[in-house]
Amino acid sequence: MQSMIALADPNRRRIVEMLAAGELAAGEIGTAFDISAPAISQHLKVLKEANIVTVRVDGQRRIYALDPSGFAEIDQWLSSVRRFWIPKLDELERQMERHKAEQAKKSSPKPRKPKGKKP
Repeated sequence: MQSMIALADPNRRRIVEMLAAGELAAGEIGTAFDISAPAISQHLKVLKEANIVTVRVDGQRRIYALDPSGFAEIDQWLSSVRRFWIPKLDELERQMERHKAEQAKKSSPKPRKPKGKKP
């Protein structure tokens, strides 16, 4: 779950959100933050080690992009969690519908007895 650990940091999540729009150079990423360049480099290193981003060298620049393989690990984990929760949420929905129907019956007006002479 290296990718989940890497994404626990809000700065790294923000970097990932930026890269979702397309490739960026490390310097471009750094200008969006109020932290030092070495700190940005460390965040990028953690994301790279977790297979969240890839890096390629373009002359003097390092260009970062999202790496789908890191997200595959997250998606696998989410799939296992969904298998657990879907039946539970379906049952919750059924219970809520039953409760709603019971409440509707309780709040519906009762028929009035006709007023008239007693036999």
